Amino acid sequence: MTNVLSLSYALIALASTLDTEADKQDLAQKIKEGDHKAFRTFYDAHFDSLLRFLVSRNTSKEAAKDIIQKAFIYIWEHRSKIDPDKSLKSYIFRIAYTRMLNHHRDHKKFSNDEAVPEQESRLTPEDHARETDLKKAIDRAIEEMPEKRGMVFRLCFVEDLTYKEAAETMEVTPKTIENHMGLALKDIRKSLERFR
Repeated sequence: MTNVLSLSYALIALASTLDTEADKQDLAQKIKEGDHKAFRTFYDAHFDSLLRFLVSRNTSKEAAKDIIQKAFIYIWEHRSKIDPDKSLKSYIFRIAYTRMLNHHRDHKKFSNDEAVPEQESRLTPEDHARETDLKKAIDRAIEEMPEKRGMVFRLCFVEDLTYKEAAETMEVTPKTIENHMGLALKDIRKSLERFR
């Protein structure tokens, strides 16, 4: 039951990242200078969240992995153009998102055959059923949101981008992201009323 409550509380309040702006800038500068270890750190930190994001946008797992690999290759090949003052995280998300749109356009079909595997848990059958219901309610709430609002919610909450990073990814203002998130959280709260 604790996990279900933790999940619902987490949906109401956005988590803050542990990385400081200076750490992110330092990592971006090292990548710009050709530091393989720094690039690997960046890759490891963002591969899984990119995969979850693309799969949540109806991209097959295999296609998503291919898109992500190409996005990272692009960053490495164009590392000399990296601006350490701009978010490298939002840049990789924007590259992957654009490539995903191109992939869908080129293949003209959306596939949701594969899902990201879930981690094992130690929930009781009752807790597991409640968590399953909660996840379904959250997924349904996100699906019922207008497309941009749902995307903003996925970027900021699920993938843990800051408003600024999400704004750079979607090429809108941080205020627009803030407005979408406010509306998205209201939608989520309304959908989760029966879980209180």
